[in-house]
Amino acid sequence: MSTLDQDAAMQLDALQRAGIAAEHIVTDHASGTKQDRPGLNALLAQLKAGDVLTVWKLDRLGRSLSHLIAVVDELRRREIEFRSITEAIDTTTPAGTLLFNLVGAVAQFERDITAERTKAALAAARASGKPLGRPSRVNRHQYALIHQMNAAGERQATIAATVGLSRAVVGRVIRGEIASLTRFDDLTEGPKALPMYEPNA
Repeated sequence: MSTLDQDAAMQLDALQRAGIAAEHIVTDHASGTKQDRPGLNALLAQLKAGDVLTVWKLDRLGRSLSHLIAVVDELRRREIEFRSITEAIDTTTPAGTLLFNLVGAVAQFERDITAERTKAALAAARASGKPLGRPSRVNRHQYALIHQMNAAGERQATIAATVGLSRAVVGRVIRGEIASLTRFDDLTEGPKALPMYEPNA
């Protein structure tokens, strides 16, 4: 709920009428555009395949369209169902499953477009001799581990906790949005790749 809101009673009542036990309800107080919410992050980390995440309204889950798409796409990939009471969205139904798949397609399209634009910008910067952005605090070992864990299907929250970076930074590394990290590209593939992560170890 927004930091400007004073009463969560309506939301809590709607969630409880939808069958959500009081001990499973998580409340965050955050500004309208803030994406880093401790309650939501903790909840996402606890969810497992087959669980159903229920929100009172879509904007309670994502405070921007891009953030909402990213979170819903993560739920889809982890096989977690999703319900939004106000918008009557329920992925346990065929129509809801279709919506999830559409969101996943949009998220992948957005990633592809971002990656393509980033590569084009980097190529143009190299051709003109311009520096590739300010140095990132991500080191070579973190960079390699992030990509290896992501390729192994680990959640971004798990990766962030493992490498000691925020989920936002981990997401940017995975999407290739940090220009200065291109110097580490040889660490994730080819003969110089660092064998740092074994999922079954």
